[in-house]
Amino acid sequence: MALLSEIAGRVLRLPAPATRDLVVDRDVPVTMGDGVVLLADRYAPPGLGPAPTVLVRSPYGRSGAFGFLFGRLVAERGLQVVVQSIRGTFGSGGRFDPFNERDDGLATLRWLRRQPWHSGPVGALGPSYMGIVQWAIADELDAMAPSVTASQFRGMAYGSGSIALDTTMSWMLLLQIQERRLAPLLLAHGLRRTLPRLYDQAPIADMDERAFGAQVPYFREWIEQMAPDSPYWAARDYSSSVGDVQAPVQLTSGWYDIFLPWLVEDFHALRAAGHQPQLIIGPWTHTSAGMTGVSLREGLGWMRAQLIGDARMVRETPVRVYVTGRRQWRDLPDWPPPGAGEHSLYLEAGGGLSISAPTTASEPSRFRYDPARPTPALGGATLLERKPVRDNRPLEARDDVLTFTTAPLDARLDALGPAHADIRLRSSRGDTDVFVRICDVEPDGASLNVCDALIRLTPGEPPRDDDGVAVVRFELWPTAHSFARGHRVRVQVSSGAHPRYARNPGTGEDPVRATRLVPADQEIFHDPERPSSVKLSVVG
Repeated sequence: MALLSEIAGRVLRLPAPATRDLVVDRDVPVTMGDGVVLLADRYAPPGLGPAPTVLVRSPYGRSGAFGFLFGRLVAERGLQVVVQSIRGTFGSGGRFDPFNERDDGLATLRWLRRQPWHSGPVGALGPSYMGIVQWAIADELDAMAPSVTASQFRGMAYGSGSIALDTTMSWMLLLQIQERRLAPLLLAHGLRRTLPRLYDQAPIADMDERAFGAQVPYFREWIEQMAPDSPYWAARDYSSSVGDVQAPVQLTSGWYDIFLPWLVEDFHALRAAGHQPQLIIGPWTHTSAGMTGVSLREGLGWMRAQLIGDARMVRETPVRVYVTGRRQWRDLPDWPPPGAGEHSLYLEAGGGLSISAPTTASEPSRFRYDPARPTPALGGATLLERKPVRDNRPLEARDDVLTFTTAPLDARLDALGPAHADIRLRSSRGDTDVFVRICDVEPDGASLNVCDALIRLTPGEPPRDDDGVAVVRFELWPTAHSFARGHRVRVQVSSGAHPRYARNPGTGEDPVRATRLVPADQEIFHDPERPSSVKLSVVG
């Protein structure tokens, strides 16, 4: 174990350990308010005495990779850590009830503060699910370092109006097999063979049975409770109280993480309430090795600063982002950067993209979206994506994808901040989707995706004018990207990115139970009366 710790510490660029000789108490029982017993492991440097504690609550086990990374490696560097398996996982009692973590989290804090080996503040650390459990009890913590996560889950799963199908099914697969023998092989087989065969099958409501041979209770609850005002999600949404959190918060994410827009919302809520959170965003996906290393290193420094007063590892600047295109980090006083200006690019007839609004009449650009052969996803943010940036030319060659491209840039264009789409659309179907993506086109023609988003339209939202044209305004994912001189900016417009987003059947039926598929004929307007555009936040 000492050799493995040494190798991991060097690879992750962690500070030198204070000790390799830890006290480790395994399978410590923690009784919840309803009598259910959860199991925890405690890691502590020898002879530490009563001390502050880092709490890590996880559905992914205590003795595997997460226990090693966020338990052992953190404790070797001078902090006491408790790693707990949440309800219904890895020996802890009860039924797994995703994201409903407040009661168990508070019960665990009460237990922890009664222990003779604990004294002082409690911090919490960890990515993804291990981050959302921090938000569940954020009002009772003394420090937080959640990464690749957000204070609510529903936005990622349904925020566009569509279902994040690939991410949802991949995560269910991981949870279903993680405690079985040969779990890595089962996961690889499921991702490569089982799930891809299912994504084009209908209805979505039965996909758990087709994938795993039985109903998955929490999946059934999710699809029954899709409405934004559902009491089910109200009990699992901690976003309304983010501004009230008094604990120092460090947020770490990647430009291609599935939770990025909602993590940025949490940052803005903290700033609006007068707090001083730290924000770090790099060129990572949800499961990038680089993401894991940075979140652990930065989170360790944050915990040491807040719990024991050692701030040597904490950065002074509140915001640090990686600028893709330039391949460099930039330290900023806030996000988006102060002084950033809005830069509009207007879609033109014939596939042009211009800084000038259209002045001459033109026929709309047209395409047909057929859910029987849905527009595929290529790159972008999904749970287990390893190559989020790809050459989009194969996608752009399809007849259901429109492209609009600038002339080669005569100067570098630095886009740092939010991005927006403003599209005038007429569709033959009341229910349809709009997917917009911004790409960086290199001199050799490679079209590399930068940021994107999808929004689902219904017959009443957004409203249509007398000619059936809708003004479709929505926010793309934030970005920090530099378009080099001689490169071109490209905007894609289509009606899907399947299975990243579940296809729209076009019938107006419940999308999780629909089995019929109806094509939609789409018209994108770009004339003076009905201009379509994208808007970037540009600095410099």
